[in-house]
Amino acid sequence: MHAADGAAVPSLMSAIWGALDMPASSLNRLRIEGSGALPSAFAVTELAASAIGAASLAVSELAGLFGPAPAVTVDRRLASLWFGWSIRPLGWKLPPVWDAIAGDYRAADGWIRLHTNAPRHRAAALSVLGCKEERDAVASAVATWPADALEQAVVGAGGCAAAMRTMQEWANHTQGRAVAAEPLIGFTRTAAAPLAWRPSLGRPLGRPLGRPLDGLKVLDLTRVLAGPVATRFLAGCGADVLRIDPPGWDEPSVVPVVTLGKRCARLDLHAAADRDTFEHLLGQADVLVHGYRPGALDALGYGEARRRAIRPALIDVALDAYGWSGPWQARRGFDSLVQMSAGIAAAGMAWQRADRPVPLPVQALDHATGYLMAAAVVRGLIHAVQGNGAMTARLSLARTALLLGQPLAEASPAAFLPDTDADYAPGEEATSWGPAKRLLAPAVFDGAALRWDRGASQLGSAAPSWGNSPGSPVAEIHERPDTGQ
Repeated sequence: MHAADGAAVPSLMSAIWGALDMPASSLNRLRIEGSGALPSAFAVTELAASAIGAASLAVSELAGLFGPAPAVTVDRRLASLWFGWSIRPLGWKLPPVWDAIAGDYRAADGWIRLHTNAPRHRAAALSVLGCKEERDAVASAVATWPADALEQAVVGAGGCAAAMRTMQEWANHTQGRAVAAEPLIGFTRTAAAPLAWRPSLGRPLGRPLGRPLDGLKVLDLTRVLAGPVATRFLAGCGADVLRIDPPGWDEPSVVPVVTLGKRCARLDLHAAADRDTFEHLLGQADVLVHGYRPGALDALGYGEARRRAIRPALIDVALDAYGWSGPWQARRGFDSLVQMSAGIAAAGMAWQRADRPVPLPVQALDHATGYLMAAAVVRGLIHAVQGNGAMTARLSLARTALLLGQPLAEASPAAFLPDTDADYAPGEEATSWGPAKRLLAPAVFDGAALRWDRGASQLGSAAPSWGNSPGSPVAEIHERPDTGQ
């Protein structure tokens, strides 16, 4: 594996590849090109290139079971940009990312972050603080609380909050120790009937590799942000991704970013008719990707045993925020909260000599975990098509955070400039909100880039059924320019 200047590429890639239990020799097919980095106390660009590289190289490994395994090239700059917002609206705007009172607040003895984007989480925080829904009122109320006590109270009320801890405090914390003992990707294997799906890798004369995940049925039960990133990547490799949300759920600031290539439907899993539909869909799915908190699907009657009974050959990949063991395993959490808990925001604050928490420049835990989830899906496919049965994988944002290691000793080299027109694919993407530009794909297989056959769409805009009819054709705008590779 080589960088553009011939130097050995990042140890992070080797660590991820080892967690996937893939042959070390396959790393020679991966090339990470470019220089520069996102400005951060941590090696965020290295994480971005490695996570996208791992998912892409896993697809190459799958293709190699049926013919020549294609070489993979990852662009460091594009990988970093895809860890932010990949879409540029034309004539319309994305809604604000954060609720008006979400953010970091100074408590009586430190800092705490409140995550209040969901109405019920905002209501929980305000009920504990006993104040008006105004930022100044929230700040005044938070200042009277010790950070740990307020964190416990908000979480206990069903909300989302995280006190800022140092990396050492997290390492000594009961939950921090539990997460550190977990594998980066926890695989379990189950005997099952052979998977009927096989990759479609035809190469018409003079054309590059076909879409390797064509026809793969992926049922997507995920929300902001890691899970949707995983299924967006799978859609870019040709998978038929069907996202299911409950009635009334929305996440307007990120839906145009993450629904690229997917169809999005709604089902109420408390209603008998919708449950029948869901079970029919699950019975035909090859892959299930879900980000419900541990126990949530069980409470709906769809625990792992039930899912396996419906679809024995299912590749089942699950996400949790704070890990799969320890006292916080069922705690609600998001990227920004895990950064506070795990010491990342505190390390950034010290590194920058700032007077408040300094998070990563992008939601890198979400994005990296998403690509690791996609890689785990493909690892499961390799396991299945080799006749070894079904596979389950578990990942968490908190465990991914440990990949970052310690803060950099010096400033990030050659920080990237902001995105320019040259970073976007030619043409326009037709979305539910209007036309848009989309970043060039960050990975190329033997010269053929990831591509998507549907523009981003609103939640609930499609029927809850599998289908192969194309949506708004956008494949042509996602091809990287021909490099002659």
